[in-house]
Amino acid sequence: MEMASEGNMESATQTYAGFVTLVKRGTIACVVLAAIVVLLISS
Repeated sequence: MEMASEGNMESATQTYAGFVTLVKRGTIACVVLAAIVVLLISS
């Protein structure tokens, strides 16, 4: 197999970093939303 060129690797790294950031923010948003729902149900 051939290695990816430097430009492709840089692009892939940026895409992956963006994906990881999106997953982190999505996880935090889900936890906050779940906490709000639990508080609403318990009151």
